[in-house]
Amino acid sequence: MNNMTIGQYIPGQSWLHQLDPRVKMLSLILLLVSIFLIPIQGTIVDLSILAGYFLFTLLLVVSSGIPLLKVLQGLRPILFLLTFTVLIQILIIRPTTLVAISDTFTFYLSFTSLAAIILWIIFYQISKKWIKFKVLYFIFSVIVVFALQYVLPYGAIYQYDVTLYEETVIRALFIFFRIVVIIMLTSLLTFTTMTTDINDGLEGILFPLKWVKVPVDVLTMMVSLTLRYIPTLLIETDKIMKAQASRGVDFKEASIKDKVTQVISLLIPVFVISFKRAEDLANAMEVRGYVIGQKRTKIDVLKIKLSDYISIIGVLLIVSLTVYLVFFS
Repeated sequence: MNNMTIGQYIPGQSWLHQLDPRVKMLSLILLLVSIFLIPIQGTIVDLSILAGYFLFTLLLVVSSGIPLLKVLQGLRPILFLLTFTVLIQILIIRPTTLVAISDTFTFYLSFTSLAAIILWIIFYQISKKWIKFKVLYFIFSVIVVFALQYVLPYGAIYQYDVTLYEETVIRALFIFFRIVVIIMLTSLLTFTTMTTDINDGLEGILFPLKWVKVPVDVLTMMVSLTLRYIPTLLIETDKIMKAQASRGVDFKEASIKDKVTQVISLLIPVFVISFKRAEDLANAMEVRGYVIGQKRTKIDVLKIKLSDYISIIGVLLIVSLTVYLVFFS
């Protein structure tokens, strides 16, 4: 539960914290679009552009004062997706240019390998609670699963060959680092911007939609409240899990049937707490004079400063350079 970084704000005095939220959100959108413009072709230009974005993101993290490990925690919830994506690229996708960088390895799904894999999974589930670096341990466990299929061919049921090709490895690493850069940039936005600033920034960016009668203020309030209550609900869920664990509920070692019952017993109090908090929030907003659709005034009015102009010009230069290198180089 503590791995979710979306919606968390870390106070600070860095230049990223002090930027106008409209500039930060617009810059994030431009950077994400430019990252997706980079084709997955494995050329020197494409790899250099992505490497530049990765170094640029690391520079932003360091200059913001946010701990790098805190930013990388946002990758934990999608660790399985990242591993699965890399394996699919390497094992299934066949490149157009067959430039092999390894010999052909034969893996076996046999009675012995399946039994060993089941034993290893059981050992992994039991032992991971004592391992400090769980991410590295998970990657190591995936390697062990394939190693067992390679060294235990006895009683083979099915076999398949794997050859590492240069293009597939480059594609897999390219997709991996692109997702990492996207998650890190998105996490930086919520780490350095308060919920109220996100609300004001969204309202400022979407202001032209008011001309076509779109309720921008309502939409932005919904988004900001959602981001605000994601970490709150996760904390409440963690408290409920610890309370149930202290009463003898085991969320890790129970059978599948018991886990389904445990999840249901966990969801019910979470929903009750969610509705209770929503009711309290609605009453608090009503007491403070919030009326849906009515024009509201603000104590702090957003103003564009010199640093904001410099930042958006820098982002536009980066995006322009990316477009030039991708389409015209």
